[in-house]
Amino acid sequence: MDRIRDDRTIKLPPFDPEISRPSDRFALLSVGLEPNDFGGTVDRFRYQFEGEEDLLHIIVTTVDDSPVTPAQGQMVCGFLLQGVSPALIWFRPGEYSQHFYVGHDELVGNLILPPEADRL
Repeated sequence: MDRIRDDRTIKLPPFDPEISRPSDRFALLSVGLEPNDFGGTVDRFRYQFEGEEDLLHIIVTTVDDSPVTPAQGQMVCGFLLQGVSPALIWFRPGEYSQHFYVGHDELVGNLILPPEADRL
């Protein structure tokens, strides 16, 4: 949350050509394979945070690059954004990735984080 409070950009990780990718057929499908502070996994799903100005973008894919349903993406997003009303999260569905956007002001006022997770 420090980056959001301080209005600092959360960038996608630098591209590493040494990491094996099963496919680059869809944009943003392999984002977050590189180790970084703003991505991780929940069960069989990979997520990546990215943001600038006043919006935070959350990308949700599967770890095996299989299709991810809107409901699965919403489950992961709901886990990551506990306390933020789903009505305040803009959703852009896809077949292999789900994309969510939320305003920084909504995060600062509503996001519930365990103390050790305050690392954005």
